[in-house]
Amino acid sequence: MSLLKRVLTALDAAQRRHSVPAVVFGVLKKYGDDSGRNLASLLAFSGFVTLFPLLLLLVTVLGLVLSSDPHLRGDILRSTFAQFPLMGEELRSNVHALHRNSFIGLIVSVVLLFYGSFGLAGNGIYAMEQIWNLPGTERVNFLKRTGRSAEFILLLGAGLIVSTFLSGVATNTASRPFWVDAGAIVVSLAVSCGQFLLGYRVLTPSAVRTRSLLTGAVIAGVGWTVLQALGTYLVGHQLKNSAVYGVFAFVLGLLFWISLVTRLVVYTCELNVVLSRRLWPRSLVQPPLTQADREVLAAQATQNRRRPEQRVQVSFEVPDVPENSGGQGSRSGEAISGGSSRAFSSQADGSRPRSPSSA
Repeated sequence: MSLLKRVLTALDAAQRRHSVPAVVFGVLKKYGDDSGRNLASLLAFSGFVTLFPLLLLLVTVLGLVLSSDPHLRGDILRSTFAQFPLMGEELRSNVHALHRNSFIGLIVSVVLLFYGSFGLAGNGIYAMEQIWNLPGTERVNFLKRTGRSAEFILLLGAGLIVSTFLSGVATNTASRPFWVDAGAIVVSLAVSCGQFLLGYRVLTPSAVRTRSLLTGAVIAGVGWTVLQALGTYLVGHQLKNSAVYGVFAFVLGLLFWISLVTRLVVYTCELNVVLSRRLWPRSLVQPPLTQADREVLAAQATQNRRRPEQRVQVSFEVPDVPENSGGQGSRSGEAISGGSSRAFSSQADGSRPRSPSSA
């Protein structure tokens, strides 16, 4: 056995013995199995397309409703654009309200907003179905997808209003004691976690229980708050050595920021699946495969089922464990028997897939 393989085998054995590194590696492994980078990129593109019509409509509506109170309008806009670190001032200086007589432009912005929002919601539903390995026969049809997309759009708008209100209250309080700032952070964090939980609930297949989404939603809310706090440094560091400038740096920075958020969403959703189905430990060195490895591979096969009369069965040949492997298979909880095979079926209800008897 080579030195590299011995090192990997030792690392593999270590991560299997401890739950926390086993769960972390399980999330990373499933992220790769589900092509999580592609799902995050799809969500980032949809979010980028949705962002500008949404901000354009907000600026226009505020210009019409609060035309007599420019100070309040400016405070609301500053608190809204402050949610985009480093890019906020650029957005605020480049997104201008449509004129009162530009009725056609307002209609176009509304149409673009709904088009982008429905695209974002549809891609979010698709990403959740892929992450939860939902078979094609159990995925939502066009009417249900449209209904969920409408719910997500309403949730997105309500979340923007609540976040803007909280930001406005925080920035308009001139002198305040420390406990007020701490309370504002706690409330903002709770609202963020609640928004992620509601968003996951709308986009995730209904067979998945809400409590299975709670852990990922809390981590996503905390991660979102941390990203906002450190966003200026992150985006600035990403663009510091870049040769582009002006509008190119602005677009690149905004895309980078949105991609960070979408990757956070995909990783936390993968965490929900791993915890709900107990998909750990995963094997770093194969063979042999662990029980979790087989369940993930079986779920990926059964999610390609497209017809109710179609049946998909996955079987694995279990190889003999070499004598110098140190009983690696037994450490992962597998039953190893040379030459035998087992079939595994996956479920889409968030529970651990069943393992039928040996063939």
